[in-house]
Amino acid sequence: MTPNPTMRSMLTALSLAAALCLAGAPAVAQKSMAYPGTKILKTSHSYATLLQRIEKAIKKNKMGLVNRASASVGAKRVLGLTIPGNMVIGVYHPRFAVRMLKASVPAGIEAPIRYYVTENADKTATLTYRTPSSLFAPYGSAALDKMAQELDGIFAAIARDAVSAN
Repeated sequence: MTPNPTMRSMLTALSLAAALCLAGAPAVAQKSMAYPGTKILKTSHSYATLLQRIEKAIKKNKMGLVNRASASVGAKRVLGLTIPGNMVIGVYHPRFAVRMLKASVPAGIEAPIRYYVTENADKTATLTYRTPSSLFAPYGSAALDKMAQELDGIFAAIARDAVSAN
């Protein structure tokens, strides 16, 4: 039996809701195995405060906030569901994009480099990211590795500025 359009819409909405709930569940993310180079920094900041702090830290360290994506915002806006806060923030700058592409066009898929801000059950937030050197290592380019080392310092400084107690 083929579901009618209304039933299909309901099934699609339910599938999306289930996927969004699973994507935003911090307990699931914390139990998974992290990729090499993953940094996980639990903070005393609230989710909203950590989002503000990372935006300031990105500017302070002369990088660009390229994009944002949030299952919690989407779930609220589209489905009326409230799930724990989470946001992926893409960060990069053209001065690195040009160098990256000169060293390796296929490596372009790694940009922008992402930070992931998640809300914890105790209303604090966690900042997670993968080091640029771990992202670019598989491409086997000395020029890319050199650039990634520079980016490691910048991304660590952004993280440090965002999660610091001040």
